[in-house]
Amino acid sequence: MGTRLGEAVPKAFVEIDGVTLLELSADAARRSGVIDRIVVVAPAELSERAQALVPDAVVVAGGAERSDSVRAGLAAAGDAELILVHDAARALTPPELFATVVAALRDGARAVVPGVPVADTLKRVDPAGIVLDTPDRAELRAVQTPQGFRADVLREAHRSSGDATDDAGLVEALGIPVRVVPGDAMAFKVTTPFDLALARMITAQER
Repeated sequence: MGTRLGEAVPKAFVEIDGVTLLELSADAARRSGVIDRIVVVAPAELSERAQALVPDAVVVAGGAERSDSVRAGLAAAGDAELILVHDAARALTPPELFATVVAALRDGARAVVPGVPVADTLKRVDPAGIVLDTPDRAELRAVQTPQGFRADVLREAHRSSGDATDDAGLVEALGIPVRVVPGDAMAFKVTTPFDLALARMITAQER
């Protein structure tokens, strides 16, 4: 629902220069040249709106949790052999990143995620706010979408596990290696008012 964004509608339906994040994401997927079918998972009450925005997509109602929504999308994906799971809030993701993920899958990877190096020093803390340790950031990546999977792998992961904020995490739990490919700064997630302002500024500069 994007409550942190402070908008009156779910964030996929928030507009940048008159175009919703959902439309921008679908357009990037199309322009990548590697997408055969788009499935949009949206709140049931906004399904008609989503269909109007992305007429060439299959639109299905999401569930109570994120993983329920992914499973609904998987059910609508039919006989697809490769699946990309993308967050519409990452609306400025370049089409090339979709192609990079698919290329890694076709190269033999069973699960692929884009990731960017972590710039900040990170601290792991306990519930009282006391630092427990400082992970080596050289080993860390901030993971983005689209995340790509062989369809059989993703289906198995969702049969075997419950809810997760990251589909790759479910695949990892099965012991299946997940390949990380270079991400892109433009694939940032629009979560806060600052993110939305940044996305609008970037879009304005590109006009």
